[in-house]
Amino acid sequence: MKGDLFSSEHMVQPATAPGMTVENSKCIRYAVNGEMLARQGAMIAYRGDLQFERKGQGVGGMLKRAVTGEGLPLMAVRGQGEAWFANEAQNCFIVEVEPGDEFTVNGRNVLCFDASLSYRIATVKGSGIAGGGLFNSVFTGQGRLGLVCEGSPLVIPVSQQYPVYVDTDAIVGWSAGLSTSLHRSQSIGSMLRGGSGEAVQLLLQGEGFVVVRPSEATPQKTQQH
Repeated sequence: MKGDLFSSEHMVQPATAPGMTVENSKCIRYAVNGEMLARQGAMIAYRGDLQFERKGQGVGGMLKRAVTGEGLPLMAVRGQGEAWFANEAQNCFIVEVEPGDEFTVNGRNVLCFDASLSYRIATVKGSGIAGGGLFNSVFTGQGRLGLVCEGSPLVIPVSQQYPVYVDTDAIVGWSAGLSTSLHRSQSIGSMLRGGSGEAVQLLLQGEGFVVVRPSEATPQKTQQH
């Protein structure tokens, strides 16, 4: 058969290195040799000798997820082979986490990650985030983290001189060292009159960066995640 479908743009080539790589803008490929972790239901294809097993979060993690809606429904992928991961045709990106780094990210944006990374659910201080509850996911250690985002994300530097205000439904994640607090940009009177629809933001201060997606969570998306 012939046609554009079979061009090199779409045809999968053999993996050239172990671990995580971006297959295309909507998909991440992982060459597994041992174990890796991914969100449940994110695998779209695989080949080789791989086993997929639902991974529990422990009593504490289950409780936080039940109360807040935040948490990562994970699966462990073990063996030798290749697997491809995607989520609703969202754009895919890879973050390199190095020793001493700490990256806080909304659980809805996590696709897959190396087993060498540590993961916990932590409180977002001063925030009641509609899209992610009061809890976000914090990654530390050394390894790669695969993220998904609706559209192309903005990475905005944060400094002592220039703090950043982010819509609470648009935030993807931020680096260690940033403090968070809730900022109300409208008066109560303005809100009662209808307001602008942008009443509350998450204020990030310190030195680092914040990742923002170019869309806000819809009620349907929020409920799903």
